[in-house]
Amino acid sequence: MTMRWSNERANRWYQQHGWACGFNYLPRTAVNWTEMWQADTFDAATIDEELGWAQDYGYNSLRTNLPFIVWEHDRDGLLERIETFLSIAAYHNISVMLTLMDDCEFSGDDPFYGPQKAPRPNLHNSQAASSPGRKIVMDPTQWPRVEAYVRDVIGHFAHDERIAIWDLYNEPGNRGMFVSPVEFAEYDEALEGYALDLVYSVFSWARSVNPDQPLTIGAWHADVAASKAFLHPIDVAALELSDIISYHAYAPTTMQLEILHSLTRYNRPVLCTEWLARHTGCLFTEQLPLFCNYQTGSYHWGLVQGKTQTWLPWPGVRKTHPAPDSLWFHDVLTPQGKPWSEQEMHLVKHLTAHHQQTRQPDTADEV
Repeated sequence: MTMRWSNERANRWYQQHGWACGFNYLPRTAVNWTEMWQADTFDAATIDEELGWAQDYGYNSLRTNLPFIVWEHDRDGLLERIETFLSIAAYHNISVMLTLMDDCEFSGDDPFYGPQKAPRPNLHNSQAASSPGRKIVMDPTQWPRVEAYVRDVIGHFAHDERIAIWDLYNEPGNRGMFVSPVEFAEYDEALEGYALDLVYSVFSWARSVNPDQPLTIGAWHADVAASKAFLHPIDVAALELSDIISYHAYAPTTMQLEILHSLTRYNRPVLCTEWLARHTGCLFTEQLPLFCNYQTGSYHWGLVQGKTQTWLPWPGVRKTHPAPDSLWFHDVLTPQGKPWSEQEMHLVKHLTAHHQQTRQPDTADEV
């Protein structure tokens, strides 16, 4: 099995790829990633249109998730659709981060194959489906199925330059924002314990394939207000095992700054792979320049307003904010491709153009 990348190799990767200004992606026609990637609902025309808009505004990277359940039911078809997606993204000069697993099961349903449920009215990300699903995460006897999936997908694209990085597991142990107190108690420490073990396993499986691309899992339990930035065991493991450091923080700007400062101690490239929550002070116009200044790749949540309804605030925020519907929570473009904020899209174009001009050709082309 190969080892974690050295700091030198990780930093060479950054020199080659440059600053990522990206977004988390589902097309506006998909309620979750199962719907995005299934054969009957894979919408290449909309993907092409939306990534064309993203290119026009200056974006150069995206992050999107893959569904284990689609791989199990239609492995060859899924790989073909990933190939199509990568070709569309490359045509628009957008690099891709693929995420293989995800514990965000906000729908309350186990992942299921076939037609997905319609979005629940006025509810943020109401049909989010996990991968492979909590029942599998909490049953190690089923992990060989997950291992086969991880090895197969990474192995198939291990030398594909259109993929910039593999994000192995999104928010391990996330019990969901919308679960009932009974469900919360049921999944508390048990889910987190299994998820932690699975973090170590998925790194081992992925490294055995020896892909050209780096591996990461994002730390996501930051509590800077309590001076506890990423002390959770899952985050500690993720930060110690990742080739490239990544994290999530829907935090006010002062907290985001503390996080960025704390992560400099790793001497590795850093990516913030989830951010932007306008209601909570995680503001585009303040934080995109901050990420740029810190040379931290950024992937805000959402591109186009669509079926995920992520322009709506989290339910708890909606109850407490004085004017919850006066802002978009996530997302940056309307279904017609127009900016929610012209100032935000001006920043994207300006900052990505600045980085492109200041990159050194002799180091940018290093392998």
